[in-house]
Amino acid sequence: MAQQNPASKVLLMGRAGAGKTSMKSIIFANYLARETSRLHQTNFIEHSALRFLGNLRLNLWDCGGQDVFMENYFESQRETIFQNAEVLIYVLNADSGKRGGGVDHTKTPPETNKDLNYFAHAMEALQTYSPDARVFCLIHKLDLVHESKREEVIKNFQSDLMNTAPLIQMECFGTSIWDETLFKAWSKIVYSLIPDIDQLEAQLRHMCEVCEADEIVLFEKNTFLLISHYTRCSMPDSHRFEKISNIVKQFKLSCGKVKTSFRSFHVKNALFSATIEPFLQHSFVMIVVSDQNVNSAATSTNLWAARGHFSMLAKSGAPFGAHL
Repeated sequence: MAQQNPASKVLLMGRAGAGKTSMKSIIFANYLARETSRLHQTNFIEHSALRFLGNLRLNLWDCGGQDVFMENYFESQRETIFQNAEVLIYVLNADSGKRGGGVDHTKTPPETNKDLNYFAHAMEALQTYSPDARVFCLIHKLDLVHESKREEVIKNFQSDLMNTAPLIQMECFGTSIWDETLFKAWSKIVYSLIPDIDQLEAQLRHMCEVCEADEIVLFEKNTFLLISHYTRCSMPDSHRFEKISNIVKQFKLSCGKVKTSFRSFHVKNALFSATIEPFLQHSFVMIVVSDQNVNSAATSTNLWAARGHFSMLAKSGAPFGAHL
């Protein structure tokens, strides 16, 4: 039997109203974006025990962002909150202080200064109690910023964050609950927690070559976040994975509302054929083939053989096989 991994502690932090609970509910609780308006503010800390890929366990700490709570985190609760963290996700409101509309963008608005002050305290505590933790900063609610100003707003926030904590390695993403950007950010976050990812990607490369496919992509079954992929040729759309995640997740939820279930997708035109279908217990696979000489029946046969291969890896206790 495959050994169960310990839970990964993930901190979700940011000031009240930044959108932390909404994004968590969309990714892990199957909320639609329009349904998040009924969610209540988080009081103090809400703990969630989540499973990803069946065997990867996440202990998510959703930390309420009211000022009284934030100050408590950095004073009396520092060690409890920040020790043994593997990931810190810090969420900032992109529209904080109306930074995105018609103001002097060279000046940091007062509300953003408060955000950065809390961020500095969080980075200091993290360096003390979990110095190896990975840091992801989400510049959220970009839909509230005019499209022409979004890139500028992200760059300004990123510059401020790096100046605030110059010794911290961090990744920054602009996100919104209304488009695919949320899936891109969270796919990157969860990807960083998957063990033995290099072995998994080597297996995907082999599978892609055997199937003579342009691309093979693995998605997690429940969240439809990207797990990994292998691509043999140039693809024009660099945002295709998160777009697919968003579309399929929305379609699955729509199916559920009409009392039916999502099984698979198949799209074919003059340029390519693409199929999304269940792979193993906790994953879906997408395979894209443009070579018209590759028979679809052969592709299906190879996928079936690959399932058997990965299933045997899981039974043998191989970590990446077990996660699929």
